[in-house]
Amino acid sequence: MIFSPQHYRISDEPMKPFIDADEIWDILQNTPSTTESVQSVIEKSLQKHRLSLKETAVLINAIDEKSIRLIKDGATQLKQQIYGNRIVLFAPFYIGNQCVNNCQYCGFRVSNKEAVRVTLSDDEIVNEVKALEDNGQKRLILVYGEHPHYNAEYIAHTARLVYATKHGNGEIRRVNINAAPLEIEGFRTVKEAGIGTYQIFQETYHPEIYKKYHPSAKKSDYAYRLTSLDRAQEAGLDDVGIGALFGLYDWRFEVMSLVRHVNHLEACYSVGPHTISFPRVQNFSEANMSDEYKVSDADFVKLIAILRLAVPYTGLILTAREPQAIRDEALKYGVSQMDGGTKLELGSYSDTKNEIQDLNREQFQINDNRSLQDIMNELIENQYLPSFCTACYRKGRTGEHFMEFSVPGFIKKFCTPNAILTLAEYLEDYANEATAQKGWALIEREIEHIDDEKTKTQTREKIAQIRLGKRDLQF
Repeated sequence: MIFSPQHYRISDEPMKPFIDADEIWDILQNTPSTTESVQSVIEKSLQKHRLSLKETAVLINAIDEKSIRLIKDGATQLKQQIYGNRIVLFAPFYIGNQCVNNCQYCGFRVSNKEAVRVTLSDDEIVNEVKALEDNGQKRLILVYGEHPHYNAEYIAHTARLVYATKHGNGEIRRVNINAAPLEIEGFRTVKEAGIGTYQIFQETYHPEIYKKYHPSAKKSDYAYRLTSLDRAQEAGLDDVGIGALFGLYDWRFEVMSLVRHVNHLEACYSVGPHTISFPRVQNFSEANMSDEYKVSDADFVKLIAILRLAVPYTGLILTAREPQAIRDEALKYGVSQMDGGTKLELGSYSDTKNEIQDLNREQFQINDNRSLQDIMNELIENQYLPSFCTACYRKGRTGEHFMEFSVPGFIKKFCTPNAILTLAEYLEDYANEATAQKGWALIEREIEHIDDEKTKTQTREKIAQIRLGKRDLQF
């Protein structure tokens, strides 16, 4: 079948499904890729324009070494233009693993009788948050199984509890959510609790493959999950995150579908997702997964670079599912957020005695067990600027407002000095002597690179206040 613009079959309407698997495959199979076409697409991306599906397919279909090098170099250049060397840090915090779903790739699935089911009490949540704060964390993503107990009211309650828990100089300033889809009223409820981003991953965007992996419960409804973030937008929750679990189906299709999802949200709501996640299937309790669609390390790094070029202003999240070597490489090509000091076993942040992973108590296996202190030290050594910044969310720079600020390049203008301030806090409150020494040297270099003299002066003034005990200063 020859692709032509007239071949599109699905338009974008709010609350309506928007994925046509045949259409996506038609584009992939009928879009040739040459070094020249790859270079042309990259040039458009470097002008900070989102790519079309056909342009994304040009990059996906590039298989020669020269074209792949161009893609990686282009992604590196684009990331530097928009984000600089800033890396935002966060920690996942599992609240409960009760689940009614039977997803075939997940250790929490209801048929896994080996899984140890836990829902943290309020006191246990407070203890975990204090332990996270004592490590220097400022941003958390709360994770829940899909279960009637974890409804909108409960999610809102736990978010408020986390925000209210402060220990020493520690506080959590942004609570993101990874949980089941909600109805519009439910999204309004969690928004009123002051949450940041609400993440919902489609897992796989292919309708038939989706049915295979989700045989029962509410999650088996592909269309309901696909339009879940439309309901969030309708509720006024304009800060959302999308993702796919790579290894369930062909990675090329999933990348195209993620871009299609961005297109849909922008067409219907004038703003795309705040973040995209792209975890790979990892080992889990009672695992029995086929390797048919396993994503190689080379393809994984390539798809990260393609996503960066396809959606220049969308944050890309890489988690501790991946080993350190892959994370280090992926940082070059477009990743803007990563977790640090991650523990997935419920209650494990405050349990310093148990450092061994127990897959019966975790959703999946993590492959980067470094502490936050180690990650901070290594980021600083490699001249990345670690950031715990939450200013844009708290000053209302989300959704369309975020795009208004970010598109002209204000990410660098606001986020670099804010990142410097949050790093200064970390160095004062949590870093060991060696990390602090390297960190202050990095801060001095970063301040010197600020173009605006007024901002440079104000940054130095705010740092002086931090060293005198002030906290939570922002631009």
